[in-house]
Amino acid sequence: MYINREIETTIQEMLRQFKVVLVTGARQVGKTTVLENCLKDTFSYATLENPIEAANAENDSLLFFETHSLPLIIDEIQRVPSLFQTTKFIVDQSSDRGQMVLIGSQTYHLMKGVSESLAGRIGIIEMSGLSTRELIGSTRNNGPYIPHAVGAVERPGSFDLWERIQRGSMPELCASDIPWDRFWTSYTQAYLERDVRDLINLKNESKFYDFMVAAAACSGQLFNASDIANAINVDYKTVQSWLSILQASGIVRLLRPFWPNIGKSLTKTPKLYFMDTGLICHLTRWTTPDQLRNGAVAGHVFETFVVSEVLKSYMNAGANLRDVWFYRDTKKREIDLVIQEGRILHPVEVKTAATVKADAIKNFKCLESMEGYEVGFGHVICQTPEPYYVTRNVQAIPVWTI
Repeated sequence: MYINREIETTIQEMLRQFKVVLVTGARQVGKTTVLENCLKDTFSYATLENPIEAANAENDSLLFFETHSLPLIIDEIQRVPSLFQTTKFIVDQSSDRGQMVLIGSQTYHLMKGVSESLAGRIGIIEMSGLSTRELIGSTRNNGPYIPHAVGAVERPGSFDLWERIQRGSMPELCASDIPWDRFWTSYTQAYLERDVRDLINLKNESKFYDFMVAAAACSGQLFNASDIANAINVDYKTVQSWLSILQASGIVRLLRPFWPNIGKSLTKTPKLYFMDTGLICHLTRWTTPDQLRNGAVAGHVFETFVVSEVLKSYMNAGANLRDVWFYRDTKKREIDLVIQEGRILHPVEVKTAATVKADAIKNFKCLESMEGYEVGFGHVICQTPEPYYVTRNVQAIPVWTI
């Protein structure tokens, strides 16, 4: 069963703006399925995963385009980097927009080809797994998440929050009863064998797997490369290099601290977030929703889930991810999320509780000292079944309303 994706609208908008659109993201988030669904009546399709197509593209790129009519979808574009230059030549023969869609899952190779050949001609969309909005068919919100007053809501039918968090957001897992652990075991194995080996000369797969487990255990926390290096017995530079691999393949994101003035006493250390909580649970062996809900890491995993949902809303809308921050100063006062809307800063706290009091948002006042900025409406995203006001300008809301 196909689940409608919010990113479909963004794809169509980008095709009207650019000659070429690149859709990237982690493996199995549904990139090909989405494009085949929304462009099947107008675009032809070729995949470079087919060795014959890849060989043709590598040996004679002009002939490759002669045998495939425009507009065209090219899947697994990173397998033939030399095709980027010919793509530039082909699309420059016409002023038409929306001539080509490229799909790939490794931003290292992709962005090198884009920067060298297609700058100014290409729109880039990063895709993630399914969002809660998409899974419940919500039409309450469109576009990136920005805190605002939320009216009465009805809890989605048959929605189990912790099952959703523990199972993860991959379309294949969400649309079927495929065994959870078997899926993630195959996923990590394929990721190590295909993506990681393509990017680096990996000599010790088990050590890289240990790194992924250690990183998963740190999701939702300040990223400390030295701690991870010591835990798995590798050097600091190796951890930094391996982190860039996880970033390049869409597995993790680093959230930057809000730091508008270099003279402020604010942290410079980013926070690490996995984009799929199902992968965290697989790597760290929280194998059932009940184990996770009642476990020691429930708070960090819940925060990771909420932050990933916020980031998905920005990615699906093609919005600027640099508008999503967190706050932490040298006094260790922290705000989980700061959503920037122009010169307005919206503070957001994430709590696993259902009921929160004004003490939960005491650090929101830290934003009042930010010169040149205004503090906007705030949220506490938690497990409340319905929205309620914590203060006049801050509302506690259920996670499925964002």
